[in-house]
This record gives sequence, structure tokens and C-alpha cells, in this order.
Amino acid sequence: SSTHEQDPEKHELLNLGQEIIPLPDFSHCVTHTLLVAGRMLLNDSKKGPPHVQYRRPYGCAVLAMSDVLQTISELKEEKDFVLKVYTENTEGSTCGLIISLQLLRGDMEQVRRENPLIFSRGVAITRKLGFPDVIMPGDIRNDLYLTLERGDFERGGKSVQKNIEVTIYVLYADGEILKDCISLGSGEPNVPEHRSFVLYHNNGPRWSEVIKLPIPIDRFRGSHLRFEFRHCSTKDKGEKKLFGFAFTPLMREDGTTLSDESHELYVYKCDENTTFSNHALYLGLPCCKEDFNSCPNIPSSLIFQRSMKETFWISTQLSSTKLTQNVDLLALLKWKAHPDRVMDILGRLRHVSGEEIVKFLQDILDTLFSILDDNTDKYGPLVFQSLVFIINLLRDSKYYHFRPVMDTYIQKHFAGALELIRCLRWYMDRFAEVALEYLFKFIIQSRILYSRATCGMEEEQFRTSIQELFQSIRFVLSLDSRNSETLIFTQAALLNSFPAIFDELLQMFTVQEVAEFVRGTLGSMPSTVHIGQSMDVVKLQSIARTVDSRLFSFPESRRILLPVVLHHIHLHLRQQKELLICSGILSSIFSIIKTSSLDTSVQEEVEMMVESLLDVLLQTLLSIMSKSQSQEAVRGQRCPQCTGEYVSCLLSLLRQMTDIHFQHLMENFQSKDELKEFLLKILCVFRNLMKLSIFPRDWNIMRLLTSNIILTTAQYLAPALHKNFTEADFDFKVWNSYFSLAVLYINQPSLQLENLSPAKRKKVFDKYGDMRVMMTYELFSMWQNLGENKIHFIPGMIGPFLGVTLVPQNLTDSP
Repeated sequence: SSTHEQDPEKHELLNLGQEIIPLPDFSHCVTHTLLVAGRMLLNDSKKGPPHVQYRRPYGCAVLAMSDVLQTISELKEEKDFVLKVYTENTEGSTCGLIISLQLLRGDMEQVRRENPLIFSRGVAITRKLGFPDVIMPGDIRNDLYLTLERGDFERGGKSVQKNIEVTIYVLYADGEILKDCISLGSGEPNVPEHRSFVLYHNNGPRWSEVIKLPIPIDRFRGSHLRFEFRHCSTKDKGEKKLFGFAFTPLMREDGTTLSDESHELYVYKCDENTTFSNHALYLGLPCCKEDFNSCPNIPSSLIFQRSMKETFWISTQLSSTKLTQNVDLLALLKWKAHPDRVMDILGRLRHVSGEEIVKFLQDILDTLFSILDDNTDKYGPLVFQSLVFIINLLRDSKYYHFRPVMDTYIQKHFAGALELIRCLRWYMDRFAEVALEYLFKFIIQSRILYSRATCGMEEEQFRTSIQELFQSIRFVLSLDSRNSETLIFTQAALLNSFPAIFDELLQMFTVQEVAEFVRGTLGSMPSTVHIGQSMDVVKLQSIARTVDSRLFSFPESRRILLPVVLHHIHLHLRQQKELLICSGILSSIFSIIKTSSLDTSVQEEVEMMVESLLDVLLQTLLSIMSKSQSQEAVRGQRCPQCTGEYVSCLLSLLRQMTDIHFQHLMENFQSKDELKEFLLKILCVFRNLMKLSIFPRDWNIMRLLTSNIILTTAQYLAPALHKNFTEADFDFKVWNSYFSLAVLYINQPSLQLENLSPAKRKKVFDKYGDMRVMMTYELFSMWQNLGENKIHFIPGMIGPFLGVTLVPQNLTDSP
């Protein structure tokens, strides 16, 4: 036989032959082959009669998978590897073993489909020793892995040590030997008994043999293992003489199975004439120290006496989806047997390890909903706490891959429980941490099932319950959590889970109704950025996921949601907080609007963003650019990352604006001072875009697009400047800012078409025209509008204006 190293993360006993071994990562594995011969003595074939068979260790061969992994990863066929067999006496001929390895990629179904010839040859499939990464509902397994570890035995008055063989049996409660419950390897038929190999003259054997016990679930309770110890004689008779035994029940009195650990069993004396027909004679005895502590008053007159100087060690590992080693979990699954203890049983679920919970996820959920249906008023809060505990457990990265199990359960196994809404609201009102996603999955699925069964009865009651539930959620989010870590945790959990429920709600409500739910919830969050940096981030991350959700893609819901989203973005930009996250949210919004640019609703959305964002975007860019001025002093040093993000957001907004948007913008200023402040901001930002290295050197297309947007915006701004700041209201600062921008714009390197190749020059000219000429016309027109105020710019602007006149201009290219 051959085995992997005995490690819970490795794989079970293998037989020589062709096998498929699922290995998620075997770079650190070792293939360990133990060769077993049939004779008693290594070098004396005359001793021992031929009809008596013993399993004797002959040699060992080892192959580290790390040595061959690279080789078989690159090949599509089998490759042979030679293993040297190490024996006790290596002076004779060298022995070797050839194994052939091939790596097959994909899940089992894919491997079967792509390699039909391999599976047509009766290949054995070896399951992982332990559980797979994910256990889906309906996957049933019940395997107990047993390792014969070691023993310490007396000589028994002999001059030499014994040759000890262990025989293993699985017996049912009535004493019947279970005939097909011992597996020696994949692909091999199950057997009623197993005999260990024999180490010659060794009273302290170390076997480390692993076998699998595929015991039916209905035969597990009451069954036990019996280990019989025999001395194998080397004399002519070849006798095997029974001298002791050990045993252990598979299940304790409390219903839990043997724990996954090493067990030191008591050895009881007996002889060859001993009969085990009445198994009750020894089952009443303690099998180990823990068992002895529970029944210390054992009469000394019993037929079997413990050998005080002899001990025997085994280890077990249970891979079962139906049997547990945890007493708290067992009590939950068997709650009907102790109805008076249900409250305590539910309270102790949090003490069960995550590994046990995900193994029995379907059974646990079935049990919780069964308890909830039994008495909602009494058990509802505790059941709900248990559900929240399990759902939060699945959010842990360690168990995140079990989320599909929950989805499958809800879709195919969940029977429905309308009282969940009432429980959730009760829980929300007490500020408990809640993972809304799966709770809403349960709620919506329960409503769908109930509605399907009753043709839509209690629809109004359901809608009212959802409304009340959202009221509780909004109340929790609206509270000031600065002085309460518990409340901060609760609000963070709510906000993290909130966007995940939108698709569930859309199964039962219209797009507009869901949007109203979401708007009210996002609007309930405090309008402040002083609630703590971590909560600011969580809040914005929730808004970001809302913007990226399917709900936000519908124009009718976006019209409802956009104002509250912009409100929170505006608050953070005004305080210059979490700029990177805010820029990502804005980029997503502009991407959606660009995709939906043909929709009439987009013009309304652009209007909202102009009113809420344009001014604060300019202020944000000015602040960022001022911080980067010192960096610009170093040649080649570009602006910080978020500068480009916000430039992109500003350009996207300006590009979407029409003359109507600009008209409304100008009309909405309450005073000329406000208008002046706005004009100075936007002209300053534009000048910085010309001067600072916002874009990489090879981003000429982006520079041209930026220039085109600046030109268009300047053309829109010119009438407002002329109307409000000439004659008696003349403002030198604003006019000077406009002229400076125009001159800087006309002279910027990216617009000097004569420096481009003829093909590129034609391409740019066909798309944009000569934007220098267009800006020059704007400059000339504005100069003419100054009238008597021209004197303020003489002689200061004469030089820059002369520079503009010197810009080369090909008359054949002029518009």
C-alpha cells in the first residue's frame, strides 16, 4: 500500500494502481510508500509455515512532490519517476519502484469530461482526508479515519520480545461484527477486519497505519472498535496467541463522537481461550483514563483485568456531515429531546467553532427555523441572534467560500419564515450587529414562497413590515456613535451589508420603491464628516457600492438616489476628507451618465451635479494644485494621483453641460460677489491645467480634449463676464484672469499644430480645428467689449498680446 504523510491536510490511504487524487496545493506533499512482505523473518525463509501469512515491513520509498511538480505541470502526459526502496539491509541488490504521475487540471466533472480514457480503466478516486473547501447542501459523508499509532507491551516472562499483530473489528450494539466497514484504500473492497503488520521482536511497535471506517450513520450509535493483540510465533506451528485487547466506543454517552486527537486506551489481559461472544462483559469497563474517571468504583472480580503496565495509542479523525464531536452543536440539532433547555442551547451556539458550523450549515439552519416556527415570541430574538452570528461568520475571509452554500440553501431548501421581519426589527431596535444581505435573502425568499402558496395574501402587511424595518435601520444609522464603540460597530455592519440587499428587494418591489428605501436610509446618516475616519470610510464605501449597483443603473431610480449621494460627496469635498474614495464614486457616476447620454433624464442629473458639485470641485482642485506647486518645481515631477482623478471629474461635468446648464448656473448666483468668486476659481483652475503636468507627456489626445473643453467653457463664461463686470462694475482682477488664461491657452505646446507631422496635424485640425484661432477671436471680442477700461491693461498686456500675434498661422488651414 502507499500513503501520503499523515497530516489532516493531506490525503487518505492509497493503493497501488491508477488513482485520481484531488490536491488543491501539493507542492509541500510527500508520497510515502511502505512495502509489506508476507514472511515472518526478513532473511530466513525456512522459518514459519507457508500457510500462515504475516504482514511484514520490507522497505520504504519517498518522493517529494516539490521535486516533480514543475515537471508534471508542463506536461500533458504521464511521466515516470523512479523511487529507491530503502530496506534494513541494503548490502544486497538495490530495489526500486516506478510510479507514473500526471497532473489533470479542473474540477472532477471537467477532468472526467476531458479524460474519458483514464476513467474507462477503472481508476480509483481518492477523497481528501478531511473536508473539501466547500460542503454544499446535500453532500453527505460519514468517514472515520483511524490511525494505529503505537503500543507498549510486557514480555510476559519470555526472554525475547514479542512479535505483535493487532486485529481491528467494528462491532454494532448487538455484538455483530460489521462486515463492510473497514477500508484499506481507495478502489479496494471493504473488509470485516484488518490485521496490522508485525514488527519482529518489538514490544513497543510504532505502526502509524491508517485505515478508513465508512460506518453507516444509523450504525454509529452503540458501535465500538475492538483491538485484539496476538503474539505471532516463529516456531514451526506458526501460532498466533491472543494475550490482550483494547476497545473504545465510537460515540460517548452525550451523543458526541470520538474527538480528533490521540487516544490512550487501556489494555486488558486475556488468553487464547477467551471468547468475545458476550461483548457486554467488557463494554462496562473503562476504555481509557477519561472513562475511568467517570466510573471509578469497578469491582476487582471481573473476568477481564487491566494490564497496568501496558498501553495502546490510536488517533481518529472524523469527516462527517451528520455526526459531530461538539456537545453544544449536538444539543442544538437534538433540541426536541430537551425542550426545556432551548434558551440555553441557543445561547451556547456562539461557543461552537466556525469549522463545525460550516460543516453542518444546512442542518443548523433547518433547526433554527424549526425552533422559530415552534414559538416565535419566545425564541425569536435568540434564533435571530444565532442567524446573525452565522451570517457574520460567513463574512470572515476564512469561511467566505461557504457563501454559495448559503445561497443554495435559501434557493432550494429554505421553507420560509415570515416572522424574520419582526425579529430583524426587534434586533435592529437594540443596536445589534447585523449582516443584512442574507437576512433579506431569507425574508424575500420566505415572502415569495408564502405568496406563491397563498396567491399573494397579506401583501399589505408584508409591505408595512418592510417599511417599519427600514425605519429601525434609519434610526440606528442616524444616532451619534462617536462615544459608543458598540454603536459604531453596528452602524458599520449595517452600511457594509446594505448595498447587497438591493437585488433582493427588487424581486418584490419596483425600482422606484427600492430607490426610496435606499434614499431614506442613506439620508439618515449624519451630515457630518466628524464621526470618525473609519466611519467616514465605511459610509463612503457603502455609497460607492450603491453607485456601482444595478439599482443605480436605472434612470428612474438614479433620479431619486443622486441627490443624497451628491449631498454626502459635497460634505466630504468641502472638508477635504477621503478625497480618493470620493473621486472614485464621482468617476462611476460620470461613466454611467456618459453611457446613458441619450436619455432625457441625464440633463436633469447634470443639472443636479452642477448645482451640488461644480463649485466644490473647483475648490478641491485649487487646494490639491496648491499643494503640488512645490512638487512642480522639481522637473518631471507630476501632480498627486487624485489630481488627475478630480481633473477628469471636472472635465466630465463641463463636457456634459449645455448652454442651458450654464445659463442656469449664472442665474443661480445670489450676488455679483458670488459670481466673481466662481469665475476666479474656474479661471485659476484652467490656468493651472495649462501650467502643471497633470497628464503624462504622451497623453496628447487628453490635452487636446481638455483644451477643447476649456475653450467651450470660456465661450460660455464670456457673456457673464461682459454683462456683470464692465462699465461701472468693472473688475480688473476677473478680466485680467480671463486675459491671462487666453494668452496661456493660445501659447500652450500641445496646440502648436506646425510642430506636428502632416498626418497628425490634419487629424487634429479635422476634429478640433485650430483652437488657438478660436480663442484669439474670443480674446479680441472681449478686448473690444472693454471700451474705456482698456487703459487698465496698458502697458501690462501689450507684451502678451504681441506674443499672440506672432503665433504662426497657415491661411490654408484657417477656418
